[in-house]
Amino acid sequence: MMLHNRIRRLSAIVVASVVLAFSAPAFSQDVTDAHLKAARAAVTAIHATDPFDNILPQAAAALEQQLIQKNPDMQELIGKTINEKAMALASRRADLEKEAALAYAKVFSEKELNDIAAFYSSESGKKLLDSGPAVTRDLVKAADIWQNGLARDLAQQVGETLAAAAKAKATAAPADGAAPADGAAPADGTQN
Repeated sequence: MMLHNRIRRLSAIVVASVVLAFSAPAFSQDVTDAHLKAARAAVTAIHATDPFDNILPQAAAALEQQLIQKNPDMQELIGKTINEKAMALASRRADLEKEAALAYAKVFSEKELNDIAAFYSSESGKKLLDSGPAVTRDLVKAADIWQNGLARDLAQQVGETLAAAAKAKATAAPADGAAPADGAAPADGTQN
């Protein structure tokens, strides 16, 4: 079932790429070559397409596993054929790079893309990309501790205030309308 979902996702990506490829000529008239070059540099600098590196290898591995399960006697041929065909499809990675560049070019100006590429190509930008996930994890941990401390202190302070108010009310109540100790009716003639 997972293979089926992966193949469907891969098919959806291919279909989306084809649709974008046919619509690209109309859009590409709005994007200059320099703008597209800046977008490609920014995409490369921020590693925007890196998360998609495993799509083809995962699809190939899943397909190989499925086919070998159905035809164990053809394991060697299946493995060899899948490797050959996957290697032939690897060149299509450039299509994803082009689509990513177009997506960034739609949102960012050429100058902004050049600035992005320059920053993320600098030592500081590279360090941000490399260390950013660890910093984010630490920040999330710190925010959890901070949140728990705030919730604890808020509950404690509100509890103390409410307890003091309840104590004050309890202390004031017998003085205002306390029933006589012997069970007799109050002086005003009302009954409790």
